[in-house]
Amino acid sequence: MDLDEAREVKGQVIASVSEWLSSELGAMATPGFGPFAVGIATRTAAGFGVAVRYDQSDERIVARAEGLAAELGPDADVRAVGRVRALSVGPVVPTALTMGETGRVRPLRPGISIAHVAVTAGTLGAFVTLPDGVAYVLSNFHVLAGSPSAELGDAIVQPGPADGGRSPQDRIGSLAAVVPLAPGQPATVDAALASLQDVEFDATYPAGTLTGTAVVEGEEAVQKVGRTTGVTDGRVSAIELDGLVIEYGEGLGQLRFDDQIEVESTGDGPFSQGGDSGSLVYLVDGVRAVGLLFAGSETGGPSGTGLTYLNPIETVLAALDATLV
Repeated sequence: MDLDEAREVKGQVIASVSEWLSSELGAMATPGFGPFAVGIATRTAAGFGVAVRYDQSDERIVARAEGLAAELGPDADVRAVGRVRALSVGPVVPTALTMGETGRVRPLRPGISIAHVAVTAGTLGAFVTLPDGVAYVLSNFHVLAGSPSAELGDAIVQPGPADGGRSPQDRIGSLAAVVPLAPGQPATVDAALASLQDVEFDATYPAGTLTGTAVVEGEEAVQKVGRTTGVTDGRVSAIELDGLVIEYGEGLGQLRFDDQIEVESTGDGPFSQGGDSGSLVYLVDGVRAVGLLFAGSETGGPSGTGLTYLNPIETVLAALDATLV
């Protein structure tokens, strides 16, 4: 089926799942939240299909997922993904076990450890400018702010506190702008900006200098550089995922995200792990930005190492009125 047909079928699946949740799960069904995320998948032999991702914690959910797979046939990509969580909330992969850069790095560059002074550690994703022409650091809300109680002007340190960063000696700037996240409110981006405090930066990525942004349709080869897993390679496995429920832990709880991108690893290990939140994902061919990495699952993917989720980069930039450097 073509993309428009796939979107139509996606809408039908969402309606079907919503009706089933209300009738079968009763009290388990919270309005706006559910154990299924539905999006668009690419099927190399048949154009586009429907992607269904589900939490296999209840046998009724598993049975319904199996039923959807049978109903949709070859046009379906139905996978159990388990819990999906924001990747820099709570404990992250210990410094000694990381593949990325967790030490103090000057000049700053993409892929290194960074965080709000009260957060563990995440990843510096990119450098952007605002209409005032000033450069800022781009990462996730849950990396640079951490919670709704954070305030503009709070210290941002490099490396992040979990990697030994402290203020004032490791302070590189301040929390400058956020796209707010609030309990119970659906979202599309998890993003924030930090100002730069008399510190130089190098915006080059392992694949080269960014040449712009790209809207993906699936199957594209992508790469990222992150604090925990370093440089990893993957492919876009689903787009336009709606109803993706992310665990944020104490303070924010579970948040629903719509219009998200999914990436699966094409290497031996996972595409991302805890502490990689905030990484910029880009096309290897042309070095164009695709999305801002913010969450991952525990299972799923061809090697069983989990799936990674991104906010579309153009949505992120529009929300912040920012331009990539």
